[in-house]
Amino acid sequence: MTSLFGNLAVLLLFLKAWPFLQPHLFTHAASTAPPVTHRRITFNPDTDEDYDDDYDNHSPPPEVVQPARTTLLRGEPTLFCSYDPCSDSQEPCAQLKERTGCLCPGVSGADEIPQPPRIHLLQPISKGEVEVHWCAPSSVVTKYKVLIEERAEGPLFFGNDLRRGLVGSLEVGKMVCVEAVNKAGSSAPTDYSCKRYDRAESSTDSMGLHWVIGGGVALLLLLIIGAVVLWRYQVYRKAKRDSSDGLGNPSYSTEGTL
Repeated sequence: MTSLFGNLAVLLLFLKAWPFLQPHLFTHAASTAPPVTHRRITFNPDTDEDYDDDYDNHSPPPEVVQPARTTLLRGEPTLFCSYDPCSDSQEPCAQLKERTGCLCPGVSGADEIPQPPRIHLLQPISKGEVEVHWCAPSSVVTKYKVLIEERAEGPLFFGNDLRRGLVGSLEVGKMVCVEAVNKAGSSAPTDYSCKRYDRAESSTDSMGLHWVIGGGVALLLLLIIGAVVLWRYQVYRKAKRDSSDGLGNPSYSTEGTL
């Protein structure tokens, strides 16, 4: 009976002291608990795989999702083709593109009516002969047609690789038009595909006039140079004569004999 009362007394004392013992017990448990560690993952560049140091050799490595790789192709810049639409008998731009990889200007198809060409010049080249120069349009062209105002002979035709052609003699004020032709039809006349001839002199006359002007200028320069040379020669002779007169007989004097 006495032991029962003793046990009850000890239990009561423990219950009364419990609030004071609880913080001390928890703090001691936290200080003695082993630290929480995380497994270290190491990347192996030779195998391009991730593995865990804590895994044994028989454990499969964790699956790693590799990011998608994008390859950028940096080629040399592509340049435009060295193609002059106003020069004739040159390699077509399509062949230049196929051979060098350059860029050609946009060209309308063969089933579309071509755009009008542009007249660059109406030039007299000999007595009674005039030559017309034009620039090709950005279209497929099979031939060029040149029409002259009030000419009964009809139009003149030139190949698609040509950019100039003789049209014979022209009177001042006559209109000349150049049209591009393909299987879809002919281009319409415009202000830049037609030009009025306004020069009466031929290139031969023009060249002769240039020679006359050049010869006159050269002759004038020769006359000026000759006049300068003659003047300098006269000055030299006069200076020499004056020098000879001053070095005469020193014993001679106009005042008498010494």
